[in-house]
Amino acid sequence: MAEHVILFAGPMGAGKTTAVQTLSEIAVVSTEAANTERDIVDKATTTVALDYGEITLDLDDKVRLYGVPGQKRFDFMWTILKERARGMVLLVNNDAPDPIATMLDYLGEFEELVARGTVLIAISRSDAAPSPTIDDYSDALFDARPDLFVPIFTVDPRDLGQMTTLLLTLVATIDSREQVTPEGMLS
Repeated sequence: MAEHVILFAGPMGAGKTTAVQTLSEIAVVSTEAANTERDIVDKATTTVALDYGEITLDLDDKVRLYGVPGQKRFDFMWTILKERARGMVLLVNNDAPDPIATMLDYLGEFEELVARGTVLIAISRSDAAPSPTIDDYSDALFDARPDLFVPIFTVDPRDLGQMTTLLLTLVATIDSREQVTPEGMLS
């Protein structure tokens, strides 16, 4: 059985917990606590360690879903969880004050996964804020990292179909990259 450990990372309020809950076939293990930074994101609770769920894609593929805390004061959990991760969905809420800068910042924080090419960017809350557009994100990413190709999607973390498509795309990317040897030849 193949096992995939996938992180859901991004700022507080981007939809990481919701995405894991939407996808998981098991009851999600959650470490929610009272949000003491309501001035930044007005929500009652926030993840302080991780969210954990699982989904089985077929008889041979199990995906372990980890939502990481969005606040930098909990970045020690990022370090712990990214060691086992094979891929990452970077969720960025489009209605944040500077979502493009946030995207670039998180890509830097998770450079190991970015360098392996196993990251997708998912823009949430584009219904609440129609801009920046996917093209704006793509242009900023190209300007900052012209060597990097990262697929960018708009998503609603509550939508099972959208989240499943995103997850399947990431798993297929991971599997494809792992079949290629360092010399670029298929194994």
